[in-house]
Amino acid sequence: MAPYFGNSTFIWATLIGLMLTYLSVGYYLGGKLADRYPSERLLYTLTAIAAVSIALIPFLSRPLLNASVDAFADLAVGAFYGRLVAIVFLFLVPITLLGCVSPMVIRLRLNAVGEAGGTAGSLYALPTVGSIVGSFLPVLVLIPYLGTYETFYAFAIMLGVTSLIGLLLARAWVPALSATSVLLVVLLVVGLWQPGDLRRAEAGELLYEGESEYNYIQVIKNGDEVGLVLNEGHAIHSIYNPNRLLTEGPWDYFMLGPYFNRDQRPEDVDSLLLIGLAGGTTARQFTNVYGPIPIDGVEIDPRIVEIGREYFAMNEPNLNVFVEDGRYVLKRTDRTYDVIGVDVYRQPYIPFQLTTREFFQESYDRLNDDGVMVLSAGRYGTDYRLVHAIATTTKAVFPNVYLIDVGRFSNTMVVATKQPSDLANYRANIAQLPQGSPLRTIGELSLQTGNIREWTGGGDEHIVFSNNRAPVDLVIDQVIIGAAQGERRR
Repeated sequence: MAPYFGNSTFIWATLIGLMLTYLSVGYYLGGKLADRYPSERLLYTLTAIAAVSIALIPFLSRPLLNASVDAFADLAVGAFYGRLVAIVFLFLVPITLLGCVSPMVIRLRLNAVGEAGGTAGSLYALPTVGSIVGSFLPVLVLIPYLGTYETFYAFAIMLGVTSLIGLLLARAWVPALSATSVLLVVLLVVGLWQPGDLRRAEAGELLYEGESEYNYIQVIKNGDEVGLVLNEGHAIHSIYNPNRLLTEGPWDYFMLGPYFNRDQRPEDVDSLLLIGLAGGTTARQFTNVYGPIPIDGVEIDPRIVEIGREYFAMNEPNLNVFVEDGRYVLKRTDRTYDVIGVDVYRQPYIPFQLTTREFFQESYDRLNDDGVMVLSAGRYGTDYRLVHAIATTTKAVFPNVYLIDVGRFSNTMVVATKQPSDLANYRANIAQLPQGSPLRTIGELSLQTGNIREWTGGGDEHIVFSNNRAPVDLVIDQVIIGAAQGERRR
């Protein structure tokens, strides 16, 4: 699901809610079947059908998944989430059939009322153990080492073999032979089918595709640019161009944060903490512009760090990489920085713990006296609800907060200064930079196209996110729903 729809709370709620609905239907039907047809043959026939239906999910889902890419590319948000529901509907048959198992097994195992407690207890304990194994085995072993499709096939084979053994022991020869024939056909198709890329590249040449414990990852080359694409692929998380430093994307704008201070010079920037290192675009730019200053880069996914070094030239000797959660590193460090950058999108969502007042207070405490904090926030067209909510929360800690729109991508940079500052400082500092320098180039571009403004609050975005209440996903879902409603109005 993640390569196409992401893994937000909205996706999780849809997925879990429908799965539980299917299980509930299965429990009900299984109870009725168990009372009317208490047969081991029926039980194992149902699980054999479930095994085949699980093996077919990768085949049947592929056209719908690719159609979801086309829908999002055409900005058809409603159609995009319509595909989501269609994909989850594919699980109706196997999950409902597996829901029938528990009541049927209880009926078959229950010989007397006096044994009901022990029978029910053992049949609750065993599925719970299975759930524990089913939670860890795919995440830690099957998906990282085999892949998503192969994980489906592995579980289908395990369930199919168990069903065949049960049918044979129940002397159900005809169903056993039928199930064996179907499973052999499915296995033959699986062996001959070459699915190719899990998800095709939206543009350019696919250099790498893989899955980690945290992300589905693609590296795409388009012209001279190499881009890092994660999960549903609707955003570029890093860009590397060996022939050009600036990208005109949000990475460039992190360098501009200090220039809202009075009399700022390039040599005043001596350190950077970057939460959300990705492929190291921002770290490379800071090193090129400010020299080999100490840079601490935090990235939670170790595979992305490896890809950054292999495809994005992320080999600066001044870059110290932490493979950790950004909030954890910030809490534990005793260092202070001139700039703290936060670029942690799992597009279009952002981890809530990196948007709260407490997080911004921790960042404030880790800044030097003239330090600045710069965040990349997403928007949809002119819908700034998320940007304004983050800016409002930041303003609860920092004296001055500024917004800069990024022209190439739908991002707005939120810049917060530890010392009182002014927009006039920014204009004056940019004008003092050498002509033709990367800082002067991106600074002038921001003044021309960035709609730079100070955020003082107001409007409907008055909520201040906290550790206790940070409805970030809800705000983003409202933006997406608004986009879908706009499509229907058109």
